[in-house]
Amino acid sequence: MLSYRHGYHAGNHADVLKHWVQVLCLQYLKQKDKPFYYVDSHAGGGLYDLKSQFAQKTNEAAEGITCLWQQSDQPDVLADYIDAVAQFNPHKLKNYPGSPAIAANLLREGDRLRLVEMHSAEISALQKQFAKDRRVKVIDGDGFQELKALLPPPTRRGLVLMDPPYEMKADYQRVIGAMKENLKRFANGIYLIWYPLINSVAAQRYSDQLRKLPCDKWLDVQLSVARPPQGHGMYGSGIFVVNPPWVLEEQLHSGLDYLVKKLAQDEAAESRILSSENH
Repeated sequence: MLSYRHGYHAGNHADVLKHWVQVLCLQYLKQKDKPFYYVDSHAGGGLYDLKSQFAQKTNEAAEGITCLWQQSDQPDVLADYIDAVAQFNPHKLKNYPGSPAIAANLLREGDRLRLVEMHSAEISALQKQFAKDRRVKVIDGDGFQELKALLPPPTRRGLVLMDPPYEMKADYQRVIGAMKENLKRFANGIYLIWYPLINSVAAQRYSDQLRKLPCDKWLDVQLSVARPPQGHGMYGSGIFVVNPPWVLEEQLHSGLDYLVKKLAQDEAAESRILSSENH
């Protein structure tokens, strides 16, 4: 939806989960010399100033990345994610990198990034940030539609992040429809599908629908930071991973308890992982 601006939510608990999983998957792909593509269907602005009026209005980072910053007890499995954020904060925590900035910082010279966005201000921010980066192409368009032309990537290796705002109920079904098409074009790609945990029928049915996608292996990872509210507020988020790296589930188990401890807003905070192996 064209009114959505991620700057209001930058660095919150949902970003922590999403970008931690993103970093783990990118590092896995980098273990082989062969180049790969990173494709972001709803890229956002790339880099967010946590002191801006957008971020300060909600100050959601205070219950997200700030809780993890410069902690001496963090598990090793979170180190690469924290380091990815630290690359943009040489002194104190001031900026939060979105998924495009994190990917660009981690990818190698031969890898490629394709960033799709349709909000004019966010597109301008992306174009300015990556103007001199030959690996990056910023695409003005509907992420659900643009994936058709971007998949499969020429290298036949890649990570696709689908992170729509879900402000419109139709987004849930658009993701399902797009993923069915994506898997026909690029069946062996790694896909990360972020989704909110909120009190709505569409959201509560979503995980079940994702698990029915035509893929052999998946992980469904959820992090709840509070008990569900009476209204429609977000109390957590999930990442659905198609074709997860074989090490990912073990990595997530070793870090999720720490995230629950640090990001909990009440005693109902919890995490869970469902997989195609045990579901």
